Amino acid sequence: MTPISVFIIAKNEADRITPIINSVKDLAQEIIVIDSNSSDDTVKICQNLGAKVINNDWQGYGQQKIFGENLCQNNWILNIDADEEVSTELAQEIKNIFSQKISDEVAGFRIKIVNKFRFEDKPKKLAYFYNQLRLYRKDYAGFKNSLVHDSVELKSNSNYQISQLKNIIYHQSFRSFSHWFDKINSYSSMQAQDAFLKNKKPCYFKIFLSPILAFFKAYFIRRYFIYGLDGIIYSIIFAFSRFAKAIKTKELFTEKNKS
Repeated sequence: MTPISVFIIAKNEADRITPIINSVKDLAQEIIVIDSNSSDDTVKICQNLGAKVINNDWQGYGQQKIFGENLCQNNWILNIDADEEVSTELAQEIKNIFSQKISDEVAGFRIKIVNKFRFEDKPKKLAYFYNQLRLYRKDYAGFKNSLVHDSVELKSNSNYQISQLKNIIYHQSFRSFSHWFDKINSYSSMQAQDAFLKNKKPCYFKIFLSPILAFFKAYFIRRYFIYGLDGIIYSIIFAFSRFAKAIKTKELFTEKNKS
């Protein structure tokens, strides 16, 4: 077993947490699930699969992940979300790397997180992905304290190396369109609050233009066109999410001016 701790933040993930944990079960010495008051069987399922479950009231994405990495006993940490699954090829690649000595100059490894939409067993060949530092040494790197942005940063301006892994994590963000709309409502509220605290007031031009630009970003840059009609639907919903953030931010500034 590799000297890696895996931690996962979760809430009401009983219907899909099993394959997530199973994808790292033979890889990590330790699996920790940070639950946020789930009302379903998430906690029971995770415990039955051998994961350690700790409850922590939701404080924000960055804060929740900082809480999780501080619980990890190993110095090497792999973070995945409850809608992400480590591919078999990636698990084997990580095992191979840890079967040899890793240079002290290596702070971590970036991993491609690739979109896998509903009804797909694996992502399409041209599916959009983002590349993130997810396997890292916690003495060299860690999550930044942010309400909405959960990314890993180096802890100092050093010459530590960040390497790239070849294989991928599957990312299935939503179970259904209803679930996607619920996520948009929740996440756009947090984004709006974050923008408000940073005094980023949207102008009317941005409110009008942001969903238009977001649609083209989703359809062409994120390559949603590969999904046919579904790709148009996904792009419209993506555009709406940007619009929701903008108008909610505007609402917060309007309320402040009236108070």
